[in-house]
Amino acid sequence: MDIMAQIKDIVETNPVVLFMKGSPQFPQCGFSARTVDALKACDAEFHHVDVYAEPEIRQNLPAYSEWPTFPQLFVNGELLGGCDIVMGMFQSGDLKNIVAEALVGDAEE
Repeated sequence: MDIMAQIKDIVETNPVVLFMKGSPQFPQCGFSARTVDALKACDAEFHHVDVYAEPEIRQNLPAYSEWPTFPQLFVNGELLGGCDIVMGMFQSGDLKNIVAEALVGDAEE
């Protein structure tokens, strides 16, 4: 499977996926840590991909998403954004609602 197909598969088969530096247990940058904290505060279950452990994904995800930086949060196959956008959505309460709807929809399938 080529890398773009692999990225597409990850994004489309996980209702909430975070491409980040490190892991939720050990984030390797402050932006990834803040994004993980926001997701955890929303009680979100999410899949993660450590872009340090997956260099091909790290190199090609910006072309796939048309977003140049990490972390990148996808919900229901669509890019929500990076840390600043996620934090804004968290502070407004939108993140909790979007993630909850995605997870409920996934459980119903």
